[in-house]
Amino acid sequence: MAKDFCSQQVVDGYDQHIRKLIPGYELIHQQILAILQAHLPKHAHVLIIGAGTGYELSYLLQAFPQCTFTVTELSQPMLDKAKQAVSEWNTDNRVQFILGSHTHFDFKPQYDAVLSILVTHFVPFAKKPEFVKAARASLKSNGIFLSFDLTQFSFAQEAESLNRICLMNGLREQQVQAMQSRMNDDFYALSSNETLELLSEAGFSKVSAFTQILSYQGFIAQH
Repeated sequence: MAKDFCSQQVVDGYDQHIRKLIPGYELIHQQILAILQAHLPKHAHVLIIGAGTGYELSYLLQAFPQCTFTVTELSQPMLDKAKQAVSEWNTDNRVQFILGSHTHFDFKPQYDAVLSILVTHFVPFAKKPEFVKAARASLKSNGIFLSFDLTQFSFAQEAESLNRICLMNGLREQQVQAMQSRMNDDFYALSSNETLELLSEAGFSKVSAFTQILSYQGFIAQH
């Protein structure tokens, strides 16, 4: 059964659960922060696709006090949780919260960075080209697109390795089994080569991987 991100119970337990589910979760976000610090101008405008519970947005608001943010989310409970989580750092209303998809935006190059962290792997295969092209169309000419997602397993041991690290991180055996089942319902994972091809076909000319932890891989793309 696919996970219901509109469930209040799922939303309330998300922050604790995701750290057990995603190996190196904190390290990934450290890398994202470092990359943005190296790329963003002082008064940047950043689009975050998939607000989640606001963890990503909270550290970016603190690290970039003169930047503005647009945040999308398909789940109203998630969006509400994110608003609450960042309220102490958003006192000057630097964040625009949008319930919906960036693919419905008026496509004009307005963002210095677009982030899709643990989101693109949920997008069905047929809709991935539109998803990525819309992100690129929203970027300024010198902007960057960052993604981090589950990639396809090449052999059985990759899936088993992920299971084992999740157990090390505190997931119970039953939860690991549920994760395996949800991967068939929730995830539309591409291989590394397919991801590179998708980004290239969307119009990005500079694409490279910036990190990998087991079967999770991050990419950075530019015009």
